[in-house]
Parts: sequence; C-alpha cells; structure tokens
Amino acid sequence: MSKRNKGWFALFTLPLLLVFATVVIVPFLIGIYYSFVTWDGIPANPKEFVGFDNYAELFKDDRFMTSAWHTIEFTVFALILVNVLGLVFSLLVTMKLRVSNAARTMFFMPNLIGGLILGYIWQFIFTDVFKFLGDKTGMDAIFFNWLIHPQTALFAMVIVFTWQMAGYTMIIYIAGIQGIPDELNEAARVDGANLWQRLTRIVFPLLMPSFTICLFLTLSGAFKIFDVNLSLTKGGPSNSTELFAMNIYNEIFGYGHYGLGQAKAIVFFVLVAAVTLTQVIITKKREVQY
Repeated sequence: MSKRNKGWFALFTLPLLLVFATVVIVPFLIGIYYSFVTWDGIPANPKEFVGFDNYAELFKDDRFMTSAWHTIEFTVFALILVNVLGLVFSLLVTMKLRVSNAARTMFFMPNLIGGLILGYIWQFIFTDVFKFLGDKTGMDAIFFNWLIHPQTALFAMVIVFTWQMAGYTMIIYIAGIQGIPDELNEAARVDGANLWQRLTRIVFPLLMPSFTICLFLTLSGAFKIFDVNLSLTKGGPSNSTELFAMNIYNEIFGYGHYGLGQAKAIVFFVLVAAVTLTQVIITKKREVQY
C-alpha cells in the first residue's frame, strides 16, 4: 500500500476509531473503575475505593443469582425456538411457492418493530386479547393473562423474543441455502435420497456458517435483552422475569448502587463474551468447505 493510500485510509478510519473510543472504550474503562468503588451516583458525593468487595457482594446477592438463572432459562428456550422457526421459515420460502415473497415479508416484519413498542403490543395481547379469547372459547387453561403468573410470564417473554427474531434468522438461513449449489441436491435426488436425507447430509452441514452467525446473534441478543423485559413485564411478577440487564439497571438506577451495579455489568460482560466466543469456536470447527 502506497503512502498516499495509507493517508486516505487513516483519514477515513481515525474519525471512526475516535467515535468508537469515545462511546465504547472510554465508558467501559470508567465502568471498570466504578466497579471498585461505592457510590450512589450523586456527583457531589465522594467515591470510596473498596477493591473487590463489590464483586464478592454480588455473588452473595440472591436476587442477582436468581436473575442469572432466569436469564439462562430464557436464553436456552429462545435459542432453540428462534433458530428452529427461522430454519423452518427459510426452508418454506425457498421452495419456489407463489407466496414465497409475501411470506418472507410477513415473517421478517416483526423484526422492524422496536423492542419497547413490541413489548407494549404483546402486553395488550396477553392481557386483553387472551382474556377475550378465553371468555369466548372457554379455553381458560390456555387463554389467560400469562403476565401475572410467575410460571408463564417468562415463557411469554420467550414468545415475544422468538416472534421478533425468527424472521431475522430466516434471512440469514435463506442466504446460506441459496449459496448451496443446486448440483449437489440434484445429484442426491438422482441417487434416491429423500428430503430428510438431503437436509441432514447436504443442507445442514453446508449451513454451518449460517448456524454460527444465527446462534451468535440469538445468544448475545437473549442474554442482553432489556427493552422487551422493561416494557412487557418490568421484571415481574415477583421478579420472576428480572433478567441480567434488568437486574443491573435496577441496581444502579433503582437503588443507587453504582459500584455494585457496575461490578454486575462487568461480570455480565465477561459471561456473555465467554459463552458467545465458545459457541463460535465450536460451530466454526464444524463448518465444511465445498
């Protein structure tokens, strides 16, 4: 690369790096500092350095550990449902049906709705629409307000997250399916392979790059979910849907424990990074070339 090209490269890159450092790197480093102090968030009040006391305290926080379990439970269900539905949708819309284009649009549209608005929409569905359907059909065991029962509120969040994300993963799976040479499927069909055999022996192995991306996006999105959690349930009832991000938000802005909240945020960051990187490494090893 010539000196002139390097100069243009630096000219367009440095402003982006400056913005990234300002809005990501610097606040992250400040957050690490806050995790070692006690502070109530009021600028006039002093910050007292306490070392690793905040980290020791968070592991004794039963509410935080409960939110960790709820987050893991939510992530497992969401990971399975989002990717299964996304894959099924992608297979359906790539079968050259007349309604394929309309189906793609319909499946993808929920992803265009913001999380806060989505939560309020589904809050209306679970409270009013479900109650109406239960009264009209007599199926009270299914159609009732899921948001007021700890046993069903978390699954209501899974449904909303799945409804939002399945169409997005569908697009990624569609791109992967369309990248598979038609000759491979045709040769397998000539050799007598049925649909299930073609899917398991050809399509799914060659879709591993798409699986890697979709699993990463679903894992990170489910772990970090906050907007839907806030607008749909606000962590209730009885904190049964208070996930990681909501617990950290409440700790900092609800109770004014900036140091403890930042310590939770750092642990949260390390956990999400470790899980997603492990997933990427495992799925990358299973990718095949053709």
